Amino acid sequence: MSDVVNKLWGFCHTLRHDGIDYGDYIEQLTYLLFLKMVEEKGVTIPKGCTWETLKKESGTKLIDLYADILRN
Repeated sequence: MSDVVNKLWGFCHTLRHDGIDYGDYIEQLTYLLFLKMVEEKGVTIPKGCTWETLKKESGTKLIDLYADILRN
């Protein structure tokens, strides 16, 4: 488990150097973990707002889709 925690903090430090605030990092990480946990628990959420949907995209399409999911 500590390897995962170390990786997350490593990403946090990298993003901080790129101008991403710690609070913003934690907020986005929380949203992503929520979507992943919803999938694992089998909870029903709106169509197109799933972890599986996010995994299929990359680049700008991923960013746009993620923003849409958060709005929904």
